[in-house]
Amino acid sequence: MIGVALGGCSEGVLNPKGPVAAAERTILFNSLGIMLAIVIPTILATLAVAFWFRASNRRATYLPDFEYSGRLELLVWSIPAMTVLLVGGVAWVGAHDLDPRKAISSTARPVPVQVVSLDWKWLFIYPEQGIASVNHLMVPVGAPISFELTSSTVMNSFFVPQLGSQIYTMSGMVTRLQLQADHAGTYPGLSTMFSGDGFSDMRFTVDAVESDDFARWVRGAHETGQALDSQTYAELAKPSQAVVPFTYRAVSADLFGGIVNTASAADDPSQRICSPSQRAEQ
Repeated sequence: MIGVALGGCSEGVLNPKGPVAAAERTILFNSLGIMLAIVIPTILATLAVAFWFRASNRRATYLPDFEYSGRLELLVWSIPAMTVLLVGGVAWVGAHDLDPRKAISSTARPVPVQVVSLDWKWLFIYPEQGIASVNHLMVPVGAPISFELTSSTVMNSFFVPQLGSQIYTMSGMVTRLQLQADHAGTYPGLSTMFSGDGFSDMRFTVDAVESDDFARWVRGAHETGQALDSQTYAELAKPSQAVVPFTYRAVSADLFGGIVNTASAADDPSQRICSPSQRAEQ
């Protein structure tokens, strides 16, 4: 029965496949253990009091005039205070150790990936490899993945539960995230923030493979598909739902920066009300 109950956790945060997700699970279990240290005694004490002060127990002392007990107040307030301090300490230490921007210690060279959330799909750009993919992220096992993330439209949320660290994508801004897959496999990724009609299908697949297989995939991607430039990006950026994964054989070098800068200008009121010639004069 326990195996059946936990079967649904095989693709979630309780089954980590990378160092970040494993550390987050440790924090979760530590916090749970600390809270159970007060929850379980409280439940047992409630049952004990109800049993002892039952109507049929003539040995129970009835104290209708009881008002205050310093020792009882100390017990009632000290245990929750200690629980809050311990849970807060675990969260404080974990928040600094798992800073999304903090580099992961590894002998392997990090792989940079630029992420753009679109309506309603995910674009992954590999600047060093010169390729891009939609709704499919391929990463080498054991290598840190250095993400730069932005949004082409509304605010969104990037999350791979088995690798860890959900993080937001915002138009005109760049957020950074470090992840790593320690085991080969296929892991689900998703958007965790409602962003419109196609939100439910805004999912992607992460394939963690050996370095040779990753290099082979990169070579294959260079041989098929279109080149991703400003024109093809404009077509890709149009709202669409349940997009089947595909790749681009080449990517314009400045595409990601252009997406960020374009969104920044669109969000700037002074840029919206001025003509291009007026902006040039400024």
